[in-house]
Amino acid sequence: ARILNGGQVCVAPKRAIVEKSVKAAFEQKVVEKLAQKKYGVDFGPLVHSKARQDVAKQVADTQAAGAKVLAGGVDAPIPDGETGGAFFAPTVLTDVKPGMVAFDNEIFGPVIAIIEADSEAHAIELANRSPYGLGGAVFTQDLEKGERIAKSEIECGMCFVNDFVRSDPSLPFGGVKNSGLGRECAAFGMLEFVNVKTICVK
Repeated sequence: ARILNGGQVCVAPKRAIVEKSVKAAFEQKVVEKLAQKKYGVDFGPLVHSKARQDVAKQVADTQAAGAKVLAGGVDAPIPDGETGGAFFAPTVLTDVKPGMVAFDNEIFGPVIAIIEADSEAHAIELANRSPYGLGGAVFTQDLEKGERIAKSEIECGMCFVNDFVRSDPSLPFGGVKNSGLGRECAAFGMLEFVNVKTICVK
């Protein structure tokens, strides 16, 4: 989901907050899956070379602050035939922490930031430590716990359990905090375009 449209999608996941006990296995799985993706089929270049420069700087700044690159990165090779100067390799960053660019800002490119959490409560606190709140996802084998976290713990306008955030015309779409107010799509979206008129008769 992170490389959808080169990562240039508002609902593409930017941060993966993972409990310490499963972090190493998660990292390995992400890198393995990414290695199976093919340029020109599963992902392509960014929208223009300036976008590539912006993403490269964000990744370099995050790396300079102490994060590690598990795949891709600023120095990753450019695919044969790519001449537009807009290619940035799908990148996996780990050991990302608050205060780093990849944690605090939205990288609009194919970059996933893996963040370690000590516990469920710590993971929720990290997820909510953002000025944005468009969407989130909870992955767990305990569906009851996943629903509880999605409903009442994560500060976002849309939260999916064991699936990635997506835009569906039948579901209200929108966020909270700096991700904006109101909804589009579905019946709630229609209500955004009407005014409520109050009539009082005595």
